[in-house]
Amino acid sequence: MDKNAKIYVAGHRGMVGSAIVRNLQAKGYTNIVTRTHQELDLINQAAVDLFFEQEKPDYVFLAAAKVGGIIANNTYPAQFIRENLVIQTNIIHAAYVNNVKRLMFLGSSCIYPRMAPQPMSEECLLTGPLEPTNRPYALAKIAGIEMCWSYNRQYGTKYLAVMPTNLYGPGDNYHPENSHVIPALIRKFHEAKIANDPTVTVWGTGTPKREFLYSEDMADACVFLSNLPDDKYESLLGSDESKTGKFEPPLVNIGVGDDVTIKELAEAVMKAVQFEGEIVFDSSKPDGTPRKLMDTTRLNGIGWHPSMGFSEGLARAYDDFKSQSH
Repeated sequence: MDKNAKIYVAGHRGMVGSAIVRNLQAKGYTNIVTRTHQELDLINQAAVDLFFEQEKPDYVFLAAAKVGGIIANNTYPAQFIRENLVIQTNIIHAAYVNNVKRLMFLGSSCIYPRMAPQPMSEECLLTGPLEPTNRPYALAKIAGIEMCWSYNRQYGTKYLAVMPTNLYGPGDNYHPENSHVIPALIRKFHEAKIANDPTVTVWGTGTPKREFLYSEDMADACVFLSNLPDDKYESLLGSDESKTGKFEPPLVNIGVGDDVTIKELAEAVMKAVQFEGEIVFDSSKPDGTPRKLMDTTRLNGIGWHPSMGFSEGLARAYDDFKSQSH
């Protein structure tokens, strides 16, 4: 990507989008286009079409989505599937109409089957039933991958989907009900510390394993992939199965390649927050998927590896939480 290229980051206020903007700025990109939800409603197709017609971005990072943890996914399934389908459909099509050079679609590891073999490779897509708690969201994201793939096949576009593992870091959502596991735990332990509570209760048995990637590393991987030379980039764009006989979606996993149990995670967050009490596990609450580890062979093979250590990342996330809550 040329340093003066016009780059549109959709969802620039979210954790991922804001990290991508910071990464681009740090690397000297000067022509970054953003719009707040008030300025551009991505669910409004006419507004999206007009925006693309006027701005004509060269590159697009599609990080805008309706997201949330288990409770939010269970409470608003209709909104999760509709809003995500509409946002990505509007942007992907407008990008094609306006000759965007490369588009990156950001998904989530929940696109893979609930009982996918571990670690999960890109080829696991569409091989089994999804986790019911986030199936509407997952299906919307799978449709986005298929849409990128279909546009590449029919129109020769260069659209790539990336699937990050569980993310945490600056700009996370620490809402008590609608947040993911790390921000939820940071908030819980912090509030318990302030209140001098003797215990903190964590949902589930503590046995499921999860992989966590620092959001700044995630953004670095996205910009790295978008910057690949044509031959390397195009090798990631999938193939036409009817011609090759191979199932090769335009998909790259982004992760760290190892995971921790929820119990180990809770203990690490407890240490970062410096909470002195005990952890209690409420096994009446859902555990979710037993394990979700990404196979990052494809990404590592092109030469990208994460740089942030877990304990340092958690310490920085806690600092971010404190700066948001004061």
